Amino acid sequence: MARTSRRGPYICGIDAGLDVVSGKWKGLILWELDAHRVRRFAQLRRGLPGVSEKMLTQHLREMEADGLVHRRVYAEVPPRVEYSLTEHGHTLNQALGPLGAWGVERIRREGSDMVDVAETSHGADAV
Repeated sequence: MARTSRRGPYICGIDAGLDVVSGKWKGLILWELDAHRVRRFAQLRRGLPGVSEKMLTQHLREMEADGLVHRRVYAEVPPRVEYSLTEHGHTLNQALGPLGAWGVERIRREGSDMVDVAETSHGADAV
């Protein structure tokens, strides 16, 4: 798969990393795919309350081009498409783990509410 050209040159590694996960939904897509391994588009959409079809499609395309997400199309009628993380996507998700832990602590400290996503099994302590 061809690599997409990002903004670079970068100031530091954090700059390069944030370039790949920029936007509200990419980190959440990583989280959802890590928790469930394989998801169809509608399952991803249900697991991410508030994401529009257009935004989810755009982010999935960018993440596929960046080598983070694998898109598998089955030759069926109607077509079935499944998304999963690549090894590169798994390593990025692991790198975001400490940020997620920091965020959970922030939620607790500030007494913020969390969205209840009934279909997922992430729980309030998930990162």
